[in-house]
Amino acid sequence: MKDKFILDACCGGRCFWFNKHHPNCIYIDNRKREHGHTSDRPNHTIIPDEIGDFRNLKYPDNTFKLVVFDPPHLIGKEDASIILKKYGALNKDTWREDIKKGFDECWRVLDDYGVLIFKWSEIKIKHKEVLEILDKDPLFGHPTLSRANAKWFCFMKIPEEKQK
Repeated sequence: MKDKFILDACCGGRCFWFNKHHPNCIYIDNRKREHGHTSDRPNHTIIPDEIGDFRNLKYPDNTFKLVVFDPPHLIGKEDASIILKKYGALNKDTWREDIKKGFDECWRVLDDYGVLIFKWSEIKIKHKEVLEILDKDPLFGHPTLSRANAKWFCFMKIPEEKQK
Protein backbone atom coordinates (compact mmCIF):
# COMPACT_ATOMS: atom_id res chain seq x y z
CA MET A 1 0.00 0.00 0.00
CA LYS A 2 2.91 2.41 0.59
CA ASP A 3 3.46 2.63 -3.18
CA LYS A 4 -0.20 3.48 -3.76
CA PHE A 5 -0.54 7.23 -3.23
CA ILE A 6 -3.05 7.99 -6.00
CA LEU A 7 -6.75 7.13 -5.79
CA ASP A 8 -9.30 7.08 -8.57
CA ALA A 9 -12.47 6.89 -6.51
CA CYS A 10 -14.83 5.89 -9.36
CA CYS A 11 -12.64 4.77 -12.22
CA GLY A 12 -15.22 3.42 -14.68
CA GLY A 13 -13.40 2.48 -17.87
CA ARG A 14 -10.37 4.65 -16.98
CA CYS A 15 -11.08 6.60 -20.17
CA PHE A 16 -8.97 9.70 -19.46
CA TRP A 17 -5.95 7.83 -18.08
CA PHE A 18 -2.92 7.63 -20.35
CA ASN A 19 -1.63 4.68 -18.32
CA LYS A 20 -4.77 2.74 -17.40
CA HIS A 21 -2.74 0.59 -14.99
CA HIS A 22 -0.59 3.19 -13.26
CA PRO A 23 1.41 1.34 -10.60
CA ASN A 24 0.90 4.04 -7.95
CA CYS A 25 -2.87 4.25 -8.33
CA ILE A 26 -5.72 2.31 -6.77
CA TYR A 27 -8.73 2.22 -9.10
CA ILE A 28 -12.11 1.84 -7.38
CA ASP A 29 -15.60 1.47 -8.78
CA ASN A 30 -18.85 0.08 -7.43
CA ARG A 31 -19.29 -2.21 -10.43
CA LYS A 32 -17.39 -4.58 -12.69
CA ARG A 33 -18.22 -5.01 -16.38
CA GLU A 34 -16.38 -7.28 -18.80
CA HIS A 35 -15.96 -6.84 -22.56
CA GLY A 36 -19.17 -6.44 -24.51
CA HIS A 37 -21.33 -4.78 -21.86
CA THR A 38 -22.15 -2.06 -24.40
CA SER A 39 -22.90 -2.60 -28.06
CA ASP A 40 -21.15 0.56 -29.28
CA ARG A 41 -17.74 -0.26 -27.74
CA PRO A 42 -17.39 -4.05 -27.43
CA ASN A 43 -13.92 -3.81 -25.85
CA HIS A 44 -14.98 -1.36 -23.12
CA THR A 45 -14.44 -2.77 -19.63
CA ILE A 46 -14.89 -1.58 -16.08
CA ILE A 47 -12.44 -3.61 -14.03
CA PRO A 48 -11.46 -1.79 -10.84
CA ASP A 49 -8.68 -2.93 -8.53
CA GLU A 50 -11.29 -2.87 -5.79
CA ILE A 51 -15.07 -2.83 -5.72
CA GLY A 52 -16.04 0.02 -3.44
CA ASP A 53 -18.36 2.93 -2.80
CA PHE A 54 -16.93 6.44 -3.15
CA ARG A 55 -19.27 7.54 -0.35
CA ASN A 56 -17.57 5.20 2.12
CA LEU A 57 -13.88 4.73 1.39
CA LYS A 58 -12.09 2.18 3.54
CA TYR A 59 -8.82 4.11 3.80
CA PRO A 60 -7.48 6.09 6.75
CA ASP A 61 -7.44 9.88 6.76
CA ASN A 62 -4.67 11.57 4.74
CA THR A 63 -3.71 8.45 2.75
CA PHE A 64 -3.37 9.81 -0.81
CA LYS A 65 -1.41 12.63 -2.45
CA LEU A 66 -3.73 12.75 -5.46
CA VAL A 67 -7.41 11.82 -5.66
CA VAL A 68 -9.44 11.75 -8.85
CA PHE A 69 -13.20 12.06 -8.41
CA ASP A 70 -15.20 11.60 -11.62
CA PRO A 71 -18.61 10.46 -10.38
CA PRO A 72 -21.54 9.59 -12.64
CA HIS A 73 -23.16 12.69 -14.10
CA LEU A 74 -26.47 11.23 -15.14
CA ILE A 75 -29.62 10.61 -13.15
CA GLY A 76 -31.51 7.41 -13.79
CA LYS A 77 -31.27 3.66 -14.05
CA GLU A 78 -27.87 2.40 -15.16
CA ASP A 79 -29.27 -0.22 -17.54
CA ALA A 80 -31.49 2.32 -19.37
CA SER A 81 -29.02 3.29 -22.12
CA ILE A 82 -25.54 2.64 -23.46
CA ILE A 83 -24.27 5.89 -21.91
CA LEU A 84 -25.63 4.93 -18.50
CA LYS A 85 -24.05 1.46 -18.79
CA LYS A 86 -20.67 3.03 -19.52
CA TYR A 87 -20.66 5.82 -16.98
CA GLY A 88 -23.13 4.80 -14.30
CA ALA A 89 -25.98 6.80 -12.84
CA LEU A 90 -26.91 8.73 -9.75
CA ASN A 91 -30.12 8.20 -7.84
CA LYS A 92 -32.63 10.94 -8.64
CA ASP A 93 -33.67 11.28 -4.99
CA THR A 94 -30.24 11.18 -3.32
CA TRP A 95 -27.76 12.50 -5.90
CA ARG A 96 -26.98 15.68 -3.93
CA GLU A 97 -26.22 13.78 -0.73
CA ASP A 98 -24.28 11.12 -2.67
CA ILE A 99 -22.04 13.68 -4.39
CA LYS A 100 -21.46 15.54 -1.11
CA LYS A 101 -20.62 12.31 0.76
CA GLY A 102 -18.34 11.20 -2.06
CA PHE A 103 -16.47 14.49 -2.20
CA ASP A 104 -16.15 14.60 1.58
CA GLU A 105 -14.74 11.05 1.61
CA CYS A 106 -12.25 11.92 -1.13
CA TRP A 107 -11.25 15.00 0.87
CA ARG A 108 -10.87 12.95 4.05
CA VAL A 109 -8.46 10.44 2.47
CA LEU A 110 -6.51 13.24 0.73
CA ASP A 111 -3.29 14.17 2.51
CA ASP A 112 -2.49 17.74 3.53
CA TYR A 113 -1.30 19.68 0.48
CA GLY A 114 -2.70 16.90 -1.69
CA VAL A 115 -4.59 17.58 -4.90
CA LEU A 116 -8.12 16.51 -5.72
CA ILE A 117 -9.18 16.56 -9.37
CA PHE A 118 -12.95 16.70 -9.82
CA LYS A 119 -14.66 16.22 -13.17
CA TRP A 120 -18.27 17.08 -13.82
CA SER A 121 -20.25 16.89 -17.03
CA GLU A 122 -23.18 19.27 -17.39
CA ILE A 123 -25.36 16.80 -19.26
CA LYS A 124 -28.19 17.21 -16.74
CA ILE A 125 -26.90 19.29 -13.82
CA LYS A 126 -24.94 22.53 -14.04
CA HIS A 127 -21.52 22.60 -12.40
CA LYS A 128 -22.42 25.66 -10.32
CA GLU A 129 -25.11 23.66 -8.53
CA VAL A 130 -22.64 20.87 -7.83
CA LEU A 131 -19.91 23.23 -6.58
CA GLU A 132 -22.40 24.70 -4.07
CA ILE A 133 -22.96 21.19 -2.72
CA LEU A 134 -19.22 20.50 -2.34
CA ASP A 135 -18.67 23.43 0.02
CA LYS A 136 -15.04 23.88 -1.10
CA ASP A 137 -13.61 26.33 -3.58
CA PRO A 138 -11.56 24.98 -6.46
CA LEU A 139 -8.23 26.61 -7.21
CA PHE A 140 -8.93 26.55 -10.93
CA GLY A 141 -10.77 24.63 -13.60
CA HIS A 142 -11.24 24.22 -17.29
CA PRO A 143 -14.02 23.15 -19.66
CA THR A 144 -13.55 20.53 -22.35
CA LEU A 145 -14.69 21.13 -25.88
CA SER A 146 -17.11 18.22 -26.01
CA ARG A 147 -20.83 17.70 -26.37
CA ALA A 148 -20.89 16.53 -22.75
CA ASN A 149 -19.71 19.98 -21.63
CA ALA A 150 -17.36 18.48 -19.05
CA LYS A 151 -15.57 20.69 -16.57
CA TRP A 152 -12.39 19.82 -14.68
CA PHE A 153 -11.68 21.37 -11.27
CA CYS A 154 -8.53 21.29 -9.18
CA PHE A 155 -8.68 21.50 -5.39
CA MET A 156 -5.80 21.47 -2.90
CA LYS A 157 -6.18 20.44 0.72
CA ILE A 158 -4.40 23.30 2.45
CA PRO A 159 -4.49 22.96 6.26
CA GLU A 160 -6.65 25.64 7.88
CA GLU A 161 -3.76 27.12 9.86
CA LYS A 162 -1.91 27.78 6.57
CA GLN A 163 -4.85 29.50 4.84
CA LYS A 164 -4.83 33.27 4.90
